[in-house]
Amino acid sequence: MISPKIDEKTIEKLRALINGVQRIAITCHKSPDGDALGSSMALCHVLRRLGKDAVVVTPDMVPKSLEFIPGMREVVVFTKHEQRAKKVLGEAQLIFCLDFNSIKRIDRLGEIIEPLNVKLVLIDHHLDPEDIFDVSISFPEASSTCELVFRVLMQMGLLRYMDRMAASCLYVGLMTDTGGFAYSCDDPEFYEIMASVMRRRFDRITLYNKALNTFSADSVRLQGYALCEKMQLFPEQGAALIVLSKEELERFNYNRGDTETLVNKPLAIPEIYWSVFMREDPDRIKISCRSQGDFSVSEICARYYNGGGHENAAGGEFDGTLDEAVAVFHQILEDLFPQPAAPDLPSTSNQQTINN
Repeated sequence: MISPKIDEKTIEKLRALINGVQRIAITCHKSPDGDALGSSMALCHVLRRLGKDAVVVTPDMVPKSLEFIPGMREVVVFTKHEQRAKKVLGEAQLIFCLDFNSIKRIDRLGEIIEPLNVKLVLIDHHLDPEDIFDVSISFPEASSTCELVFRVLMQMGLLRYMDRMAASCLYVGLMTDTGGFAYSCDDPEFYEIMASVMRRRFDRITLYNKALNTFSADSVRLQGYALCEKMQLFPEQGAALIVLSKEELERFNYNRGDTETLVNKPLAIPEIYWSVFMREDPDRIKISCRSQGDFSVSEICARYYNGGGHENAAGGEFDGTLDEAVAVFHQILEDLFPQPAAPDLPSTSNQQTINN
């Protein structure tokens, strides 16, 4: 049985907000991943079946690797259709904020949303959400925002509106935010939720392969190059580091999403239990971290890279050069794994005395 974890007063408040409006906008964090897009599109499909005018607005482009998610062609991308995005948000009577905990995570969309006289609803599973939302559904212990969207629908009695398309979207987020069910899914209720989603009988194998096992030729070459030429191992600290510069990304015709699973690869090495990937974007260094067991990369990202996340899957950003970001990594190694002090050597005079 799936337990009702969301406070009933919160559910009733959300129900009243949805019932009282017609035009609803849904947004998610910049550089959206499978969970951000899956949860946004699943909620959008359900709201439309309820008769609402629901539209998803993303801060920037959707990765090509996730364009297969049902409904992606209808997403309004702010960096591509700025005026259309502003119109949708400006006319919205309610805005859902999915898979981010801070307004800065939606880039320039934040500047548009903050001044609006509109109710904001947060559904998210990241730590320390900002206190700017009228309804806040925040459970950091949840596997994904898709799990929380499912729980919201369940407690509102709306699962009957979860059709095959909505279920497909939820499956993508549940799958990708757990690394293909490798982490953040120890709660038995996770699999009860998965079973309920799968009863909609979508093509699970195709979705799984498209999300986790489909790459362009350039992406495969880039990942091969990264693992062969750029992976550094630090066995004594159980760590791995992969760093890719702008020039290297351009060499392999990089598209967003091409390195999505790269950070996980070093964890296949027995002595490696945490992995760091640094990518040089045009305006900052993007940091991705993964780990196994009880080693928390969330704490590392929060302390050193202005980020955070979950114990075994986290990320951050670094405003500086690639070399500086790498230097911080080496500082992390020193901080977490200090070298034992060398034993004191006998003085020269003592040594002479001994020899004599």
